[in-house]
Amino acid sequence: MKKAIDSTGSLNLRALEHRLASRVLPPLALIAAGLLAGCQSDVEDRPIGVAAQPAVTQPAAMQSAVPPPAVAQPAGLAAKPEETITLRESDVVKVSFPSSPTLDTTQQIRRDGKITLPLVGEVDAAGLTPQALEKKLVELYAPQISSKQITVEVESSSYPVYVTGSVQRSGKVLADHPITALEAVMEAGGFDTAKANTKAVKVIRREKDGVKTFKLNLQDVLDGKSGAGDLFELKPDDIVFVPERFTWF
Repeated sequence: MKKAIDSTGSLNLRALEHRLASRVLPPLALIAAGLLAGCQSDVEDRPIGVAAQPAVTQPAAMQSAVPPPAVAQPAGLAAKPEETITLRESDVVKVSFPSSPTLDTTQQIRRDGKITLPLVGEVDAAGLTPQALEKKLVELYAPQISSKQITVEVESSSYPVYVTGSVQRSGKVLADHPITALEAVMEAGGFDTAKANTKAVKVIRREKDGVKTFKLNLQDVLDGKSGAGDLFELKPDDIVFVPERFTWF
Protein backbone atom coordinates (compact mmCIF):
# COMPACT_ATOMS: atom_id res chain seq x y z
CA MET A 1 0.00 0.00 0.00
CA LYS A 2 2.86 2.41 0.90
CA LYS A 3 4.60 1.66 -2.40
CA ALA A 4 1.43 2.43 -4.28
CA ILE A 5 1.15 5.82 -2.49
CA ASP A 6 4.82 6.70 -3.11
CA SER A 7 4.50 5.72 -6.71
CA THR A 8 1.39 7.78 -7.18
CA GLY A 9 2.89 10.82 -5.35
CA SER A 10 6.04 10.72 -7.42
CA LEU A 11 4.03 10.60 -10.61
CA ASN A 12 1.92 13.58 -9.54
CA LEU A 13 5.02 15.66 -8.65
CA ARG A 14 6.65 14.97 -11.99
CA ALA A 15 3.48 15.95 -13.80
CA LEU A 16 3.37 19.24 -11.88
CA GLU A 17 7.01 20.03 -12.70
CA HIS A 18 6.38 19.31 -16.35
CA ARG A 19 3.42 21.71 -16.41
CA LEU A 20 5.41 24.48 -14.75
CA ALA A 21 8.33 24.02 -17.14
CA SER A 22 6.01 24.17 -20.17
CA ARG A 23 4.51 27.47 -18.98
CA VAL A 24 7.64 29.34 -17.72
CA LEU A 25 10.36 28.34 -20.19
CA PRO A 26 8.85 29.75 -23.43
CA PRO A 27 8.62 33.38 -22.15
CA LEU A 28 12.13 33.17 -20.70
CA ALA A 29 13.40 31.87 -24.03
CA LEU A 30 11.83 34.81 -25.88
CA ILE A 31 13.39 37.39 -23.49
CA ALA A 32 16.81 35.78 -23.82
CA ALA A 33 16.53 35.72 -27.61
CA GLY A 34 15.67 39.46 -27.67
CA LEU A 35 18.65 40.35 -25.49
CA LEU A 36 21.01 38.32 -27.66
CA ALA A 37 19.66 39.99 -30.83
CA GLY A 38 20.25 43.49 -29.40
CA CYS A 39 23.78 42.67 -28.36
CA GLN A 40 24.53 41.18 -31.75
CA SER A 41 23.19 44.30 -33.57
CA ASP A 42 25.35 46.61 -31.43
CA VAL A 43 28.43 44.52 -32.10
CA GLU A 44 27.75 44.40 -35.85
CA ASP A 45 27.29 48.22 -36.12
CA ARG A 46 30.43 49.05 -34.10
CA PRO A 47 33.85 48.76 -35.78
CA ILE A 48 36.05 45.97 -34.57
CA GLY A 49 38.24 46.97 -31.66
CA VAL A 50 36.18 50.05 -30.71
CA ALA A 51 34.53 49.88 -27.34
CA ALA A 52 30.96 51.04 -26.95
CA GLN A 53 30.68 54.59 -25.57
CA PRO A 54 27.87 55.56 -23.26
CA ALA A 55 25.51 58.15 -24.73
CA VAL A 56 25.88 61.61 -23.14
CA THR A 57 22.64 63.54 -22.87
CA GLN A 58 22.89 67.28 -22.20
CA PRO A 59 20.43 68.57 -19.58
CA ALA A 60 17.45 70.42 -21.05
CA ALA A 61 18.27 73.56 -19.02
CA MET A 62 21.78 73.72 -20.51
CA GLN A 63 20.45 73.14 -24.02
CA SER A 64 18.11 76.11 -23.78
CA ALA A 65 20.81 78.31 -22.20
CA VAL A 66 23.28 77.88 -25.06
CA PRO A 67 22.81 80.87 -27.45
CA PRO A 68 22.78 80.35 -31.22
CA PRO A 69 26.05 81.15 -33.00
CA ALA A 70 26.40 84.83 -33.91
CA VAL A 71 26.33 85.68 -37.59
CA ALA A 72 29.14 88.06 -38.45
CA GLN A 73 28.08 91.03 -40.59
CA PRO A 74 30.35 91.85 -43.53
CA ALA A 75 32.46 94.93 -42.96
CA GLY A 76 31.04 96.63 -46.05
CA LEU A 77 27.50 96.31 -44.67
CA ALA A 78 28.25 97.72 -41.25
CA ALA A 79 25.96 100.56 -40.29
CA LYS A 80 27.55 103.95 -40.55
CA PRO A 81 26.57 106.90 -38.62
CA GLU A 82 24.52 109.35 -40.65
CA GLU A 83 26.24 112.69 -41.29
CA THR A 84 24.34 115.74 -40.00
CA ILE A 85 24.23 118.82 -42.22
CA THR A 86 23.56 122.22 -40.71
CA LEU A 87 22.45 124.97 -43.07
CA ARG A 88 24.43 128.21 -43.04
CA GLU A 89 24.40 131.49 -44.86
CA SER A 90 25.32 131.31 -48.57
CA ASP A 91 24.11 127.70 -48.81
CA VAL A 92 21.87 127.15 -51.84
CA VAL A 93 18.77 125.08 -51.04
CA LYS A 94 16.06 123.69 -53.29
CA VAL A 95 12.58 123.56 -51.79
CA SER A 96 10.17 121.21 -53.58
CA PHE A 97 6.40 120.77 -53.21
CA PRO A 98 5.40 117.46 -54.88
CA SER A 99 1.67 118.29 -54.69
CA SER A 100 2.15 121.91 -55.86
CA PRO A 101 5.16 122.06 -58.20
CA THR A 102 4.45 125.69 -59.08
CA LEU A 103 5.75 126.58 -55.59
CA ASP A 104 9.13 124.91 -56.17
CA THR A 105 12.00 127.32 -55.67
CA THR A 106 15.78 127.48 -55.26
CA GLN A 107 17.07 129.98 -52.73
CA GLN A 108 20.41 131.09 -51.32
CA ILE A 109 20.47 131.65 -47.58
CA ARG A 110 21.17 135.33 -47.03
CA ARG A 111 23.50 136.97 -44.51
CA ASP A 112 20.63 137.26 -42.06
CA GLY A 113 20.07 133.48 -42.29
CA LYS A 114 16.73 133.75 -44.08
CA ILE A 115 15.21 132.63 -47.37
CA THR A 116 12.14 134.02 -49.10
CA LEU A 117 9.43 131.56 -50.13
CA PRO A 118 6.13 132.06 -51.98
CA LEU A 119 2.96 132.50 -49.90
CA VAL A 120 4.77 132.55 -46.52
CA GLY A 121 7.53 135.11 -47.11
CA GLU A 122 10.77 135.11 -45.10
CA VAL A 123 11.80 131.96 -43.22
CA ASP A 124 14.78 131.44 -40.90
CA ALA A 125 16.93 128.66 -42.36
CA ALA A 126 20.51 129.08 -41.08
CA GLY A 127 21.33 126.84 -38.13
CA LEU A 128 18.69 124.24 -39.02
CA THR A 129 19.15 120.83 -40.57
CA PRO A 130 17.33 120.19 -43.87
CA GLN A 131 14.93 117.86 -42.01
CA ALA A 132 14.17 120.51 -39.39
CA LEU A 133 13.51 123.08 -42.12
CA GLU A 134 11.15 120.64 -43.86
CA LYS A 135 9.15 120.21 -40.64
CA LYS A 136 9.01 123.97 -40.16
CA LEU A 137 7.78 124.54 -43.71
CA VAL A 138 5.06 121.89 -43.33
CA GLU A 139 3.71 123.85 -40.36
CA LEU A 140 3.94 127.20 -42.18
CA TYR A 141 2.22 125.90 -45.33
CA ALA A 142 -0.50 123.93 -43.51
CA PRO A 143 -3.17 126.65 -44.11
CA GLN A 144 -2.08 127.00 -47.76
CA ILE A 145 -1.74 123.46 -49.09
CA SER A 146 -3.28 120.16 -48.04
CA SER A 147 -0.21 117.99 -48.62
CA LYS A 148 2.32 117.63 -45.84
CA GLN A 149 5.13 116.54 -48.16
CA ILE A 150 7.85 119.18 -48.62
CA THR A 151 11.50 118.39 -49.36
CA VAL A 152 14.61 120.50 -48.82
CA GLU A 153 17.84 119.66 -50.66
CA VAL A 154 21.23 121.36 -50.37
CA GLU A 155 22.45 122.11 -53.88
CA SER A 156 25.58 124.03 -52.95
CA SER A 157 27.37 124.47 -49.65
CA SER A 158 30.43 126.47 -50.70
CA TYR A 159 30.88 130.14 -49.86
CA PRO A 160 33.46 132.74 -50.88
CA VAL A 161 36.01 134.61 -48.77
CA TYR A 162 38.60 137.04 -50.08
CA VAL A 163 42.30 137.24 -49.26
CA THR A 164 44.43 140.25 -50.18
CA GLY A 165 47.57 142.13 -49.15
CA SER A 166 50.96 140.51 -48.63
CA VAL A 167 50.06 137.01 -49.83
CA GLN A 168 51.25 134.99 -52.81
CA ARG A 169 47.93 135.02 -54.71
CA SER A 170 45.30 137.59 -53.83
CA GLY A 171 41.72 136.74 -54.77
CA LYS A 172 38.63 134.72 -53.94
CA VAL A 173 38.80 131.47 -52.00
CA LEU A 174 35.82 129.09 -52.15
CA ALA A 175 35.28 127.14 -48.95
CA ASP A 176 33.00 124.12 -48.68
CA HIS A 177 33.62 123.74 -44.93
CA PRO A 178 34.31 126.04 -41.98
CA ILE A 179 37.65 127.74 -42.57
CA THR A 180 39.90 129.91 -40.38
CA ALA A 181 41.75 133.06 -41.40
CA LEU A 182 45.10 131.24 -41.47
CA GLU A 183 43.64 128.44 -43.62
CA ALA A 184 42.33 131.03 -46.08
CA VAL A 185 45.81 132.59 -46.33
CA MET A 186 47.28 129.14 -46.98
CA GLU A 187 44.71 128.61 -49.75
CA ALA A 188 45.96 131.87 -51.26
CA GLY A 189 49.50 130.49 -51.48
CA GLY A 190 50.67 131.61 -48.06
CA PHE A 191 52.25 134.81 -46.76
CA ASP A 192 54.69 136.91 -48.74
CA THR A 193 57.40 136.28 -46.18
CA ALA A 194 59.53 139.18 -47.43
CA LYS A 195 57.05 141.83 -46.30
CA ALA A 196 53.97 140.31 -44.61
CA ASN A 197 53.10 141.51 -41.12
CA THR A 198 51.67 138.30 -39.72
CA LYS A 199 51.06 139.87 -36.29
CA ALA A 200 48.44 142.35 -37.50
CA VAL A 201 46.21 140.45 -39.96
CA LYS A 202 42.77 142.03 -40.34
CA VAL A 203 39.43 140.40 -41.07
CA ILE A 204 36.82 142.78 -42.48
CA ARG A 205 33.22 141.66 -42.12
CA ARG A 206 30.06 143.33 -43.36
CA GLU A 207 27.07 142.84 -41.10
CA LYS A 208 23.57 144.27 -40.87
CA ASP A 209 24.62 147.00 -38.45
CA GLY A 210 27.75 147.99 -40.41
CA VAL A 211 31.32 146.91 -41.06
CA LYS A 212 33.40 145.26 -38.34
CA THR A 213 37.16 144.74 -38.30
CA PHE A 214 38.96 142.04 -36.30
CA LYS A 215 42.72 142.11 -35.71
CA LEU A 216 44.50 138.74 -35.48
CA ASN A 217 48.05 137.78 -34.52
CA LEU A 218 48.63 134.82 -36.83
CA GLN A 219 52.34 134.74 -36.00
CA ASP A 220 51.44 133.25 -32.62
CA VAL A 221 49.53 130.52 -34.42
CA LEU A 222 52.52 129.84 -36.68
CA ASP A 223 54.74 129.67 -33.57
CA GLY A 224 52.44 127.09 -31.99
CA LYS A 225 50.95 129.41 -29.39
CA SER A 226 47.23 129.26 -28.66
CA GLY A 227 45.28 132.42 -29.30
CA ALA A 228 42.25 133.93 -30.96
CA GLY A 229 43.77 133.53 -34.43
CA ASP A 230 43.66 129.72 -34.47
CA LEU A 231 39.97 129.65 -33.52
CA PHE A 232 38.68 132.53 -35.65
CA GLU A 233 36.39 131.09 -38.35
CA LEU A 234 35.48 133.13 -41.39
CA LYS A 235 31.97 133.86 -42.60
CA PRO A 236 30.85 134.17 -46.21
CA ASP A 237 32.29 137.22 -48.00
CA ASP A 238 34.80 138.00 -45.22
CA ILE A 239 37.93 139.84 -46.39
CA VAL A 240 41.31 138.78 -44.96
CA PHE A 241 43.89 141.56 -45.29
CA VAL A 242 47.57 140.92 -44.59
CA PRO A 243 49.41 144.24 -44.20
CA GLU A 244 53.07 144.88 -44.94
CA ARG A 245 55.66 145.22 -42.25
CA PHE A 246 56.82 148.73 -41.53
CA THR A 247 60.41 149.19 -42.69
CA TRP A 248 62.90 152.06 -42.34
CA PHE A 249 64.58 153.23 -45.50
